[in-house]
Amino acid sequence: MKYGVNEQGYYGDFGGAYVPEMLYPNVEELRQQYLSILDDPAFRAEFDKLMKDYVGRPSPLYFAKRYSERYGANIFLKREDLNHTGSHKINNAIGQILLAKRLGKKRIIAETGAGQHGVATATVCALMGIECVVYMGEVDMARQAPNVSRMKMLGAKVVPATSGSKTLKDATNEALRDWIANPVDTHYIIGSVVGPYPYPEMVAKFQSIISYETKKQLLEHTGNELPQYVMACVGGGSNAMGMFYHFLDDEDVKLIAVEAAGKGVDSGHSAATTFLGKEGVLHGSRTILMQTDDGQVVEPYSISAGLDYPGIGPQHAHLYKIKRAQYASVTDDEALQAGLLCCQLEGIIPAIESAHALAQLEKMQFKANDNVVICLSGRGDKDLDTYIKHFGY
Repeated sequence: MKYGVNEQGYYGDFGGAYVPEMLYPNVEELRQQYLSILDDPAFRAEFDKLMKDYVGRPSPLYFAKRYSERYGANIFLKREDLNHTGSHKINNAIGQILLAKRLGKKRIIAETGAGQHGVATATVCALMGIECVVYMGEVDMARQAPNVSRMKMLGAKVVPATSGSKTLKDATNEALRDWIANPVDTHYIIGSVVGPYPYPEMVAKFQSIISYETKKQLLEHTGNELPQYVMACVGGGSNAMGMFYHFLDDEDVKLIAVEAAGKGVDSGHSAATTFLGKEGVLHGSRTILMQTDDGQVVEPYSISAGLDYPGIGPQHAHLYKIKRAQYASVTDDEALQAGLLCCQLEGIIPAIESAHALAQLEKMQFKANDNVVICLSGRGDKDLDTYIKHFGY
C-alpha cells in the first residue's frame, strides 16, 4: 500500500513506538505476533463469524435521497451506527479481544471518550468472560452517562480520570499507567489509530472492513466501486481510517476528514489538531498534536467527547502533510445543526461525532453526478441530553 506503514512502524515522518522501558516487552510482543495471528485462517474465520452473526455486518450503505436533493449529489451514508453497541468501535474491539486471547492475556484495559469504545470493549469482555477495566474522563462520564451505565451493566469497572481536562487524553494517560503497572497479564485495547506501533496499523486493519464493504456496496448501487468523495469525522481517527483504508491508493477519490473546531478554531476552545498543532510525540507515537511552545499538551475542547483529543493518529498526520487527504473543521454549533438536519431529512439521529462530518456538506460544492460516501460512525442516543439542551426540545 502506497500510504501504508513501513517496517519500522512509520508513516512518512510519523508513527514509531515511544514507550517506557517497562512497556517495551508488551509492545514488542504485539509487534512480533499480531500479523501472524491476523493472518491465521482460524483467527480470520472466528473474526468473520462474529462480524456477521454478532455485530450484524455488513452494515448498510444507505442512499440518502433527501440529503442528495439538498446538496445536489448522490449522498450515501455508511451505517456503522447500526452495528451492535451502536458504533464502528465494535469492529476493533472484536479483533483485539480475539488477539488478546491468543496472546494468553487474562485482563483487559481500555480508555474511552464518548463511551462508544468503552461499551464495545466491555461487550466483548462479557462475551469472552474476561475482566475489564475502562478509564474515562470525569467530565465525559457526566456527559455520556448512559454509556457509563451500559459498561457497568456489562460487568466492566469504570475508573474516572480526574486529572487535566478530565477527558479522553487524561483517560488515555491513566490506561497507560495501568498497563505499565500490569505488563504481563493485561492487554490494552486502544480504541483509535493512535498509540505506539503496531496499534495504529492494527486498529486501521480491523476498521478497514468499513471501506472494504463500501466498495462492493457502491458497485451494486452505482456500477462503480469508486466515489468522488469519502468523508468522516476525526478525533484520533479510527472511523476515518477505516473509511479511507481501501480508497487510499485510488488517487481520484478525494478523502475529507473533519475535525472538531469546538467554539471556533481561534477561540481557545477547540480540538482542530491540524489547524492548531505541530509535530511531536503523544501517547507513544510521533504525530501532530496541540502543544505549547515548550511541548506541553494543550487541553482540547469539543462538545463531542469522541473528538475531544489533542492529537490525530500518525497515519492521518502523514496523509495531512503530503496532502493526500483534506482536513477541515466545523464548530459545535455547526455539528449540532447538522445532527438536527439529519434527524429531519433522513429520520436518523447521529452521534455528535458523526454530525461533524455531515456539517462539512454545507461547505462543499458538488457536481450533479458526484457520489459521496460519509461514515455515520455512531448513533446519537448517547447524545440526546446534549441535543435536547441545545435545541430546547
